[in-house]
Amino acid sequence: MNDVFQGRVVIVGMGYIGLPTAVAIATRGIDVVGVDINPDVVNALSRGEVALVEPDLAVGVKGAVAMGHLTASLEIPQADAFIIAVPTPFHHDKTADLSCVEAAVRQIAPVLRPGNIVILESTCPPGTTEKVCEWVADLRPDLKTPIHGEGRTDVFFAHCPERVLPGRIMIEIIMNDRVVGGLTPACAEKAASIYRLFAKGEILLTDAASAEMAKLAENAYRDVNLAFANEISLISESLHIDVWEVIRLANRHPRVTILNPGPGVGGHCIPVDPWFIVSAAPDMAKLIRAAREVNDHRPHHVAEQVVEKARQFRAPTVACLGLTFKANVDDIRESPAIDVVGLIAQAMPELSILVADPYVHTLPERLGNYANLKLESPFKAVEKADIVVLLVEHETFRSLKNTRLSGKVVYDTRGIWH
Repeated sequence: MNDVFQGRVVIVGMGYIGLPTAVAIATRGIDVVGVDINPDVVNALSRGEVALVEPDLAVGVKGAVAMGHLTASLEIPQADAFIIAVPTPFHHDKTADLSCVEAAVRQIAPVLRPGNIVILESTCPPGTTEKVCEWVADLRPDLKTPIHGEGRTDVFFAHCPERVLPGRIMIEIIMNDRVVGGLTPACAEKAASIYRLFAKGEILLTDAASAEMAKLAENAYRDVNLAFANEISLISESLHIDVWEVIRLANRHPRVTILNPGPGVGGHCIPVDPWFIVSAAPDMAKLIRAAREVNDHRPHHVAEQVVEKARQFRAPTVACLGLTFKANVDDIRESPAIDVVGLIAQAMPELSILVADPYVHTLPERLGNYANLKLESPFKAVEKADIVVLLVEHETFRSLKNTRLSGKVVYDTRGIWH
């Protein structure tokens, strides 16, 4: 049955995933209410404004709000479908912190009615969608849910993980295939009716736990491959071999594609999600754990290398280029570049460090306590520096001429000046 969804959708969490999803649905003529706990986000969205830097997102928000199909609220109203797109970080022991998901469920539960759909988009460990159902069952014993094991279900529960790339979210949210996992086949089909409104990629139906694990596996796959590249870089460095030449040559093999190494792995998914697999099966996830440890250590190694170079000068100035977790976006979540800069500043408080990033206009909170850090424009930072450390491959940095780097110690962690 390919039912066409009709009704109102509430999306909880107006961040990098929730807001683009809201726009994608609203521009198909469906009424969407974006809910967030931040009044500034709600007020800006109500005016058709958005602070996130993402191609086509601002235009989409403005148009959806102007058409009246996208509104914003601090409170959760009644609706026909509820999509949870809130953060899922981890605790100090690397286990998943589901407090935001639980808080969203507690907000949604009082307004649920028979026939409603609850979709979890937040990346979570296997079994979380079932846990969401259990929370609702406890909060609303008057509603029949799939965990009751009876024929009739009042509320349908599913997991549909996001799989988009910052900088291409509005394209990929429409074009990519989507995995929709339901607690029952009927749950999956009900949830799929929403994604069929806007997704041109294939809708792949499965069970909720498989959908949850598939998302984690996708990011763990990337993490393991990045760890391999970073470890090859580390070994090549110790043997005084040019890692970029090694990778160039190895990748000429028809069945080899080694990724580029870097100062670490950042973003809201890859540094976090593999730990959910490790915590679910700690005795079995040996490779995934090792990859995470390799990538987590990478910023420390880069910082140590810069500090070693800096100690060869009397009073050097270091220019650190880039703070975001990837190129050409303003997203600093879990950015290894920030870790590198902080570790250098901490190791050498007397060191003058100039930080440049065309997408970051104030020092992140994690760097606010270091007196030896200063934001500077890329060209001035390079001009004043004795040591130049390239941490993010922004297009702005690619355009720096070799003459500007002449006579300086250059540590290019991304290989763009190779």
